[in-house]
Amino acid sequence: MDLITTLWDYVVPFVFVLTVLVFVHEMGHYWIARRNGVRVEVFSIGFGPELFGWNDKHETRWKISAIPMGGYVKMFGESELRDDDGNEVQLSNHDRAVSFAHKTLGQRAAIVFAGPAANFLFAVLVFIGLFAFVQNQVPLAGIGVVQEGSAANQAGFQTGDKVLSIDGKSIHYFTELRDIVLASPNKELDFLVERDGQEVILRATPKAVGEGPAQGRLGVGPDPNLFEIEELGLGEATLKAVKHSFSITGQILGAIGEIFTGSRGTDELGGPLRIAQMSGDIAQTGLVNLLSFLAVFSINLCLINLFPIPVLDGGHLVFYAFEAVLGRPLGEKAQEYGFRFGLILVLALMLFATFNDLSHFKIFDFL
Repeated sequence: MDLITTLWDYVVPFVFVLTVLVFVHEMGHYWIARRNGVRVEVFSIGFGPELFGWNDKHETRWKISAIPMGGYVKMFGESELRDDDGNEVQLSNHDRAVSFAHKTLGQRAAIVFAGPAANFLFAVLVFIGLFAFVQNQVPLAGIGVVQEGSAANQAGFQTGDKVLSIDGKSIHYFTELRDIVLASPNKELDFLVERDGQEVILRATPKAVGEGPAQGRLGVGPDPNLFEIEELGLGEATLKAVKHSFSITGQILGAIGEIFTGSRGTDELGGPLRIAQMSGDIAQTGLVNLLSFLAVFSINLCLINLFPIPVLDGGHLVFYAFEAVLGRPLGEKAQEYGFRFGLILVLALMLFATFNDLSHFKIFDFL
């Protein structure tokens, strides 16, 4: 694969996905900040030197920067204003009125929360569009992928099998199969399967995964060739989009919980290289799949930013929670050390994810 093809197939889709989601996230912060009278000084897509930009009538500098790996909104009064001698600058009444720091606790929390909320809302809107205006393929209870070493593999499931019933209960859709398996950790189940025109009974015991209320895992994926076409009105599409978005949220949180408890490997944590590969691979399968990936990735970005880590939006919200309880902001030293710790943690996670990427692509083996 030559350089031009790689750039077009992988770099361009990755930059597109990241730019759209960063814009949505920062627009959430910007829009709520403006609604609360805060002056936004800079709205940047990317970091580093400015490539081009313009000023609007509200004194905001909109710009595209050289490094397309994120973005930011800079609000007036977001950090302390000091003169060259290090003394705090006294603001005029006009400047205090448009300063982020001089807004109420509720207003500041709303501005910070608006970024992740915009990502989640964007995902819901994308799913509404897909469910309402694109023919939706609903997977039937067919078996496409059988994971090596899984409960399904041990029970003799094969690609092409169609599950007719589980413990005597008839099923039609793959979601029905999944729900029964999730609710049956370490429980032997009888699967009536149609294979090559013959009915076969397979006994499988879904493996228990997760801490607390464990869930069953069979280790199969749906057959992409077995599906029904579903047509939805706008109201039905909206309801399904909301449910689907919350379902994805639960799946992501569940996967994170499994990583922390050790039931899922940390090698699944991917960084920018893995995301670029996924963006390119999915983009080549069509616009619909790319939009679906965009929505799922947007929910991921929402959740990541809500982690209670200083320097992320969730960390700011934790500080505001302390402020609400104490009746005053946390001390400067406590916040400073919190942000330092958060920055170190985020950088460490980024390095670890990048290490996983390099291992995934066998860069170390090549070296």
